[in-house]
Amino acid sequence: MKPSPLASALRLCLATACTAATPPLLAADDAYDTISVTASRIERGTKEVSSSISVIDEQRIEAAKMFNIKDAIQGTPGVLIDSKNGGYDARLIIRGAGQKANYGVREIMVLRDGVPMTDPDSFSRFDYIDPQDIERIEITKGPGSLYASGSAGGTIQIISKSVFDTDENRIKAGIGQHGSKQLHTRISGDINEDNAFSITASHREMDNDWRRWNRFDTQQISLKHGLMTGDGATLETELSYSQADMQLPGSMSDAQWETFQRTGKQSGTIDAWKHSGRYSTIWFFNTRFEKEYGDLTFKPRLYFNHWDHFHPVTAAINDNPGTNVLGTDLEFAYNHRLWGESTLVAGVTARIDDTDESRKYKYADVTTLPSGRIIRTNSDAIGDLMETESATNTLYGIFMQETFRPAPGMTVDAGFRFDKMNFDLDVVEYSTYSWSGGTYSDHVTPVTTKTDKTFDLFSPSIGVNYALTDTINLYASLAQSGQVPSEGEINDNPNLDAAVARNFEVGLKGRTQAWSFDLAAYRTVVSDDIIQVYTGWTSEFENAGETLKKGLEFSAHRKLNDYWGLGLNYAYSDYTFTDFQESVSVDHSGNQIPYVPRHQYSLSLDYNHPNGWKGRLQADGWGSYYMDNANTEKYGGYDFLTNLMVGYEQDAHSLTLNIENLFDKRYAVEVKKSSSGTRSYSAGAPRSAMLTYTYTF
Repeated sequence: MKPSPLASALRLCLATACTAATPPLLAADDAYDTISVTASRIERGTKEVSSSISVIDEQRIEAAKMFNIKDAIQGTPGVLIDSKNGGYDARLIIRGAGQKANYGVREIMVLRDGVPMTDPDSFSRFDYIDPQDIERIEITKGPGSLYASGSAGGTIQIISKSVFDTDENRIKAGIGQHGSKQLHTRISGDINEDNAFSITASHREMDNDWRRWNRFDTQQISLKHGLMTGDGATLETELSYSQADMQLPGSMSDAQWETFQRTGKQSGTIDAWKHSGRYSTIWFFNTRFEKEYGDLTFKPRLYFNHWDHFHPVTAAINDNPGTNVLGTDLEFAYNHRLWGESTLVAGVTARIDDTDESRKYKYADVTTLPSGRIIRTNSDAIGDLMETESATNTLYGIFMQETFRPAPGMTVDAGFRFDKMNFDLDVVEYSTYSWSGGTYSDHVTPVTTKTDKTFDLFSPSIGVNYALTDTINLYASLAQSGQVPSEGEINDNPNLDAAVARNFEVGLKGRTQAWSFDLAAYRTVVSDDIIQVYTGWTSEFENAGETLKKGLEFSAHRKLNDYWGLGLNYAYSDYTFTDFQESVSVDHSGNQIPYVPRHQYSLSLDYNHPNGWKGRLQADGWGSYYMDNANTEKYGGYDFLTNLMVGYEQDAHSLTLNIENLFDKRYAVEVKKSSSGTRSYSAGAPRSAMLTYTYTF
């Protein structure tokens, strides 16, 4: 019998893992492991975590340009990330989750220092993340995270530099191609023996002159305070402000794509809506306390965000005067003996997002055909009022996980989350846009719609991790998570149900000072998966009966000597509709899920010398993928998309050159095909270089 592609890939990765693990092996006390808090809410070496987790450490972050979090995450197996629009925007997919998001990130829980950046409806954005203030990034893949309420795809935890790290002061300035500039400073210190502070400020901008309507700029400032008392308690508080303006260039037609491939320039967009963008301001407040009372550690948190935006998009201009987000997370950890040394982590969480009188407007400045069809916008000037919406989204949840060690070398995690989410939406519609006619149509009397929908999400998980040797661990896990539809999807289709993902995973992890590897094989069944149907005018959303996601992920790194290191990442993804009857009466059962390549790889070579020279070369590849649910056509993907970093450090001074897309490949971040056969292309950025100087003090 001919072996399956998954089995062949598994044998290849096992062989590579065994090669990485060849002698000389190091003793257990020489083994090296990174620490994670995201998988289990307690500090733990990743080798002992019974799930697939990747940690992007400070060294990797410092080697990147860090204009966008993709600069650090790109190449992580099972994680597809790039930017369709430049700036802070990221197209992010983890194990197939998130591929239906037209803008921002869906189906993936994103946190910043434990605070959810993800709305209750699973929408995440990165406009109030300062990528220059990141210490590490932790990525947990698949369902089962104690943090992931209503998001089944995975969890990304962005951990900023601690206020207590008072030796991290610096001034950083960079200038590069396509009008890119950045300036960052951090000043910190001890007020007295108990109090510390830090102030960070950043500015980033890009003209993106290789395509029209794609300027980006942002300003961010943050003030942190830390209190460490004599009895070991800590209180950390942050107040930050962000202003982010980003123009969205739109996708290209076949002819425009051919022009881009020939010239490296995007002169236009297939869309009539040529002045899309997002212009936002955000206030962010977070305070967290931690105190040990014997075997009990109490960790309460309170956060408040306020954001507003002006957001011209397809057919309408959204103007949100302000959304208030108030939340709390009351967590404790209890060390005890249940079955060997054990730890119970439990808590409750509550959050409310309140928006009052968000408005949609017509575009006022448009060009039309004699029939009235809008063929282009000439500006983003607002016209008549189309719609008002008041929305209150609430989330209440509890979580609990018991970790026990019944035998030497064995760790068992068993826990669950239960979340109740409510969407209370009041919409008054004064006019609508006709997709078939391409015109606005006013209602004789306003149409009022009230939606009050609640989802109950139960997310249990169990995992076993066993040390086969001092350096290699074996794990297996079962997990389930719910996935709520977004607010916009509910408005589009009020009959949508929450999707439920059930995942089984096995893996191996190895750690020494000289090498490390992670190997995971998983099978995820998603019931009522929310699928995007692209009609050519807009996107609609439906529940597929069932999807099956099978995959394998492998990551390895080996120190070649004291200066050189070699990395290899690979992911194999086989994602299919097992039961999907599209609304146009077409059966897509058995088809591949679009936009996710079957093969993904990344190769890296690092160099660090005590004399101050450093470098990193990374080449990434995405295999081909289908453009639509019907699997009528594939996009070929790309190979060896290469980034280069060369730098030199001397005392307090550092000079770094980052070159992205070194060989100036003309590739697409995303290609879609509508049911009518129209293709649309979102271009990847051409070659760009940035020179950065850093002074530390």
